[in-house]
Amino acid sequence: MSKKDISAKLMAFHAAQKAQGNMSLKDKPGTSSLAGWFLGPLAENEDILARSVGKAVGAHCDARREYGAQFGDPKYVTDDIKASEPFRSTIAGLDENLDELLHAMHGSIPLSSYRNQSHMYWDITMPGAIGYFAAMLYNQNNVAAEASPVTTLLEIEVGNDLARMLGYTVPDDPTAPDAGIVPWAHITCDGSVANGESIWAARNLKYLPVTMAVAIREMDALKDAQDFEVTKLDGSKAKLVDLDVWTQMNLPIDEVIAMGLNLQDQCGVSADTVKAALDAYSVQNLGLADFHHRFVGREVPNFPIICAPSTRHYSWPKGMALIGLGANFMHDVHVDRDGRMRVDLLRETLEDCLRNKRPILEVVAVIGSTEESAVDPLADILDLRDEYRAKGLEFTVHVDGAWGGYFASMLREAPDYNPDGEAHEPTPPMVMSDYVRRQYEAFPRADTQTVDPHKAGFIPYPAGALCYRNGSMRDLVAFTAPVVFHGGVAPTVGVYGIEGSKPGAAAAGVYLSHSIIRPDQSGYGKLLGKCIFNSKRLYAELVAMEGVDEIVKAVPFQRLPAQKEGKSAAEIAEQIQFIREKIVPLENRELIALMDRDDEVRRIFSEMGSDQNIVTYALNFKTKDGWNSDLALMNQLTNTVYETLSISEYNGGEVPKQPMFVTASSFAPSDYGQQFVDEFGSLAGVTVTKDTPIQFLISTTQDPWVSATETGNYLPQVVTSLKTTAIDVALKVMKDSGITPPPPYR
Repeated sequence: MSKKDISAKLMAFHAAQKAQGNMSLKDKPGTSSLAGWFLGPLAENEDILARSVGKAVGAHCDARREYGAQFGDPKYVTDDIKASEPFRSTIAGLDENLDELLHAMHGSIPLSSYRNQSHMYWDITMPGAIGYFAAMLYNQNNVAAEASPVTTLLEIEVGNDLARMLGYTVPDDPTAPDAGIVPWAHITCDGSVANGESIWAARNLKYLPVTMAVAIREMDALKDAQDFEVTKLDGSKAKLVDLDVWTQMNLPIDEVIAMGLNLQDQCGVSADTVKAALDAYSVQNLGLADFHHRFVGREVPNFPIICAPSTRHYSWPKGMALIGLGANFMHDVHVDRDGRMRVDLLRETLEDCLRNKRPILEVVAVIGSTEESAVDPLADILDLRDEYRAKGLEFTVHVDGAWGGYFASMLREAPDYNPDGEAHEPTPPMVMSDYVRRQYEAFPRADTQTVDPHKAGFIPYPAGALCYRNGSMRDLVAFTAPVVFHGGVAPTVGVYGIEGSKPGAAAAGVYLSHSIIRPDQSGYGKLLGKCIFNSKRLYAELVAMEGVDEIVKAVPFQRLPAQKEGKSAAEIAEQIQFIREKIVPLENRELIALMDRDDEVRRIFSEMGSDQNIVTYALNFKTKDGWNSDLALMNQLTNTVYETLSISEYNGGEVPKQPMFVTASSFAPSDYGQQFVDEFGSLAGVTVTKDTPIQFLISTTQDPWVSATETGNYLPQVVTSLKTTAIDVALKVMKDSGITPPPPYR
């Protein structure tokens, strides 16, 4: 299919889409009340949710009746059947088993509670839940347009909305001659699948020029393409078949993506011939081992790698195993003391790969690590790529924003939005730090991005997403023609990516939520900004735990501003006291007013805490001789508190009794480097032994309301629950270890 043919098909599709009505999310104004976006921690909006779900059920039933009435279709479930004993016993069984299920679900973590400061998920938005429920009744399967004529359109709209949120420019008419490179995004079941798809696409991209060069040399049908030219990284042109394999594997990304269509346009090669070449010679069809052995190994013996920070998700080595390279070809780059990838170590890796002709498929920047809440230096990584492009090394850059991608909404301006009119919601949306903002502003330069609506988008599972800067890159992982249409009009999203069947309800949930809560400063940006504000308030509470008479203290991984600035112990203690006296006791309105008139309060509040809204911390205890210095005992305290404040087993359906919820992990020297672990151990005041991990707790504040309840800031009560639990555990640890606690705890 030529560019002209594709353009004609797309124009027909967009005309058909317009005829469906105003489905464009770009035209939705959104709404502004956080109180109307969620069911509420105490189900305050039950009537609204019940009414909306009832409306969805009624509309679905009306659609069934309306369709059947056109043809006079007869009933099956008659009044006589409903009166029969088998029917009545069946419905009674449904009621009984539903009651059992509902009782069992009472034993779940109360995600919407102020006291849930644990995992990277909180409540789901009401429109997200209602949209998912409404579409679920139709059981749409977005694997093919004929199985999902409505929800396929919704997924396309959601993809465009996510692309805009992530900083890409989505043209109003992607078929226009001046549209340029058009981004594209689609829904996946989760971020792991999105990350895996990016690896798959990067691998196929890396090997595609080799495939086409071999095919041109060996296929009679491509004899007219012997003079086919490509543009190299230095801007010069050369015949593809004259290039060595290393250069072929390091051609510009967009040049490679356009190669198939350029062959058709420049050399008169048919689309069927290009497909035949890919069928015969691509790594996709031959497999990595056979392809590398036949076409690559003699000139470039080293297999490619992917570089990612050591904070990366486990889906990355899993994805490397799935594409046939293996987890060992996932190269971890250690992070700095703030949990961000060290660019100096990445530079060393790139230099080594260039020197030894080891291809790089992809470099990953984690935007919001799941344990440290750290944002990698994406802008510097992209600048480094530009530098190495000049040396002849090319690779894709992927943003793993499964957690952090939605925070980009904080940078997106909203038309006609007036935040001053929301005095009834006294939790200000926080701005990003200068460092974090710089990384988010670099998003448009990244080639692929993962973002999970079911995390910071507050959408029901499953709803991940992958976004391509150049939408045509998706064709590299398609197992059918690049653009598939049904009836010559409607495209499908199902031929792209790893999944087959997937719920159209997921796209509908994201669509309705984005309709009400726009991914800009009026909606998700405000919502997530409030979560960051509350996370900083939680951080302040944790820092203030270490009082004169306290027996336990929290040791945050995220350093105080004074610690980052290398200040003395006395100055650090002074800043802790400043936080304890100037920030912790104040209600939100008082704190906001103080920040407005006191630059030092504003500076400290803005700079403390994590890059986003996850606080990581260990717990330690005081003995009669001072703070504990035994790492094993600190780990025991931290782990036992985690076990006390979490649920991992079915509890018979009883409502949980834990007064707070946290989760946990560890800093292992093998992942983070011994120096990293030593420095955190020193901050905690314990002696670290070689290769011994440090256990820590994780509190994700995805609650926009906890500091602005009807009774004011509720975080002190939440942290009191943590402190009380920690004291009880610490006293038991000391008793079991024969350690004397300080007075008055003896």
